Amino acid sequence: MSWQETLSQLEAGTVRSATRNEQGQWSANIEAKQAVLAAFKAGENIEFKGNYQGFVDKNNLPARQFTVADNVRLVPGGSSVRRGAYVAKGVIIMPPAYINVGAFVDSGTMVDSHALIGSCAQIGKNVHVSAAVQIGGVLEPVGASPVIIEDDAFLGAGVVIVEGVVVKKGAVIAPGVSLSASIPVFDCVNNVMLERGAPIPERAVVIPGTRPMKGEWASEHGLNMACALIVKYRDEQSDASLALESVLR
Repeated sequence: MSWQETLSQLEAGTVRSATRNEQGQWSANIEAKQAVLAAFKAGENIEFKGNYQGFVDKNNLPARQFTVADNVRLVPGGSSVRRGAYVAKGVIIMPPAYINVGAFVDSGTMVDSHALIGSCAQIGKNVHVSAAVQIGGVLEPVGASPVIIEDDAFLGAGVVIVEGVVVKKGAVIAPGVSLSASIPVFDCVNNVMLERGAPIPERAVVIPGTRPMKGEWASEHGLNMACALIVKYRDEQSDASLALESVLR
């Protein structure tokens, strides 16, 4: 299959940059990511005309344009969805926001101002991506799984999620939390530290935290490193506090 066909299928949502097996585990779709890389290699920089006058990018990866029939609310003010990114019906994109090639954004999701959905990132249904959230993109190595945010998750303002982190269904990531392969996550409910690379569990409520650095000098200076803390799991009260966002749609 050519890269042109794959980009069209990614944009239509019939092919995804990552897939989930019956056990709920995610893995990269290597062929899809290879096609995106091939598109970059094949493309040539051009000066765009019309609505995009003054912009320069690959000729084969222009920004997408939407109509009322797409049932996507792309609010004016500097947002862009790149060629090869899927945006489902019912998605709202507030300005400025950016959704990169190979990304998948499912129905009912809100992408708020100054948010980035990186290349090949997978965002589920009814996810709230708050202002200034940064979802990292992963194109290389092609076998690396992208960031996955499953259905009904809530990402607070300024959250940063990179390096293939998986956030399971219904989890709440509080404002200011950073999640990466190297940042430890402590489950204060079950008194365990999650294994490196383990997903954020379903309905977990995660807040930013710190932990003391090792070593005499670090201890002497009271130095701490960033970590993330699971402080509870969602209940009816926390569900009610998040339900207000539906009024804005």
